[in-house]
Amino acid sequence: MSGSPHSDRAPIRLTRRGRAVLVAFAAAVTLVALWLTVGPGAFAGSGESGDGTSRPARTVVVEPGETLWGIASAADPGGDPRRAVERIMDLNGLGGDPIVRPGQEIRLPSG
Repeated sequence: MSGSPHSDRAPIRLTRRGRAVLVAFAAAVTLVALWLTVGPGAFAGSGESGDGTSRPARTVVVEPGETLWGIASAADPGGDPRRAVERIMDLNGLGGDPIVRPGQEIRLPSG
């Protein structure tokens, strides 16, 4: 007998599936570490402007004859009004009721 007690064992070998599992696990750990380092607020749609400062939400008071569609179109002239209406409804907790009334204060998304 010579050397260590484990000298007669064969070296550990990974199968193709074992290597794939190991690579997937390493990728998942790397992505989680990156997410924790950068932070979830650093990704698109976080509500922050390009310089890292958040802009305050604007509010408007609904005038007689105004609709949510018109308010959304005016708030984001270059964007899709359907998306703007959806964001305004979510921000103001309007649920499935897109009807606004004169004098009602509506918060507009900041971006």
